[in-house]
Amino acid sequence: MIRRPPRSTQSRSSAASDVYKRQICDSRGVVAAEASQGFAPDVDLPPAGPSYHEQDVSQWWPAAQAAIRAALAQAGSVGVSPQAVRALAVTSTSGTLVPLGADRRPLGPALMYNDSRAVAQAEQLNALAADFNARLGRSFQPSFGLCKILWVAQHDPARFAQVALWAHAGDYLVGCLTGVYDVSDYSTALKTGYDLLEQRWPAFIAQTGIPLERLPRIVAPGAVIGSVSASAAEATGLALGTVVRAGMTDASAALLASGAARPGEWNSTLGTTLVLKGISETLVRDPLGRVYCHLHPLGWWLPGAASSVGGERLRALAAGQSMALLDQQAAARGPSRLVMYPLARRGERFPFVAPDAEGFVIGQPENDTDLYRACLEGVALVERLCYDVLAELGAPAGERLYVTGGGSRSAVWNQIRADALGRQLARPEQPESAFGAALLAAAGTLYDDVAQAARAMVRIASVVDPDPAAQAYYDDQYARLVEACRARGYL
Repeated sequence: MIRRPPRSTQSRSSAASDVYKRQICDSRGVVAAEASQGFAPDVDLPPAGPSYHEQDVSQWWPAAQAAIRAALAQAGSVGVSPQAVRALAVTSTSGTLVPLGADRRPLGPALMYNDSRAVAQAEQLNALAADFNARLGRSFQPSFGLCKILWVAQHDPARFAQVALWAHAGDYLVGCLTGVYDVSDYSTALKTGYDLLEQRWPAFIAQTGIPLERLPRIVAPGAVIGSVSASAAEATGLALGTVVRAGMTDASAALLASGAARPGEWNSTLGTTLVLKGISETLVRDPLGRVYCHLHPLGWWLPGAASSVGGERLRALAAGQSMALLDQQAAARGPSRLVMYPLARRGERFPFVAPDAEGFVIGQPENDTDLYRACLEGVALVERLCYDVLAELGAPAGERLYVTGGGSRSAVWNQIRADALGRQLARPEQPESAFGAALLAAAGTLYDDVAQAARAMVRIASVVDPDPAAQAYYDDQYARLVEACRARGYL
């Protein structure tokens, strides 16, 4: 039992993308230090195709060590010692899976959150689990973790037979820190088929030939999993015995960090992809399976969905150029008459499910700045379409949206989004999932629960109001985008 408030909490995020980030913050939400460590992006391993998305797991722990050591060194320069860090939590991508052997070493690359090869397996699971899906109001999609496990069972049976544990990305890093690899949280486990209503692994999973004992034990976000081991303390500089609490998926953690704290409030996390998540008192069910609900640590529901549009396409257009400079040029240029659905790779998950969907551009760009501006606007228009679909499902967003993720750092993009959405955008001081992990670390350590932690630690840094003069333009562009999606059979 902690008898006095600790001086700081720690969080880490994006362990399964191409950067590892770590923040150290105090009881008021002030960040004392933060550090990021990049590593090589996705690997191309045969048989590879456009729907394959894998990553070399061996890069994760070294990157984590480097980021932790850098953050601790930075914190030390302002008088925060490793012993002052009393708790940490991990957040990572949803649906990313790491096959581990009996020795807890990875058996090949991780299958990433946006790997969508398991189309046939999703269909098989939806047929097998029709009653389960109806109760939870969702369906399995090819990117879901359970679909990918079944794909491995059917296409790589030799490796499947060796797997002793299917760990999620965050679970693996918690294991590196504590030696406990077989525990996950019910937010991260949702796409692996965990039953949030009955709080158990459902029996239909075993009918697929996937042994339930190879799936992790599930706890609530914020629950204590273990503590930093001697070997991890030596590798990272963290104090031996530092408490490690369960995290959530990156989008769920970003919701906590955003300031959205009550039923009816929504957050958009714009990073590599676009993720929308809100708070609801009741379970939101989507007959088409586009929307699924996580469970809030306080018992509310967290309806949400993920689109594949986002920063990945924008980075490809930037091609190593300064995105800050490109933003300035896009702002000076003004609206584009192009209509763009900015997918970086094949397949879309929301506002429609279409594994073969491809991005498109209507019109001829005048120059590279025109195309870049069209991409910014395209993401904003898809975001508007997403919120319209949510409203149709009985989960409308209010006049204020909370925005997080790396994309929310762009003032130009935020104004475009506010104008296209016709809503006010509120951006917190710490708009990333790493800060949400810090809130989970603080819950039960500094504060009684995560809501109390959020009230004390989250602060709004800026508010962007929509420009009424832009409404007619974006209404017209939105209508053109919807028409083009319908013509392609996506809607």
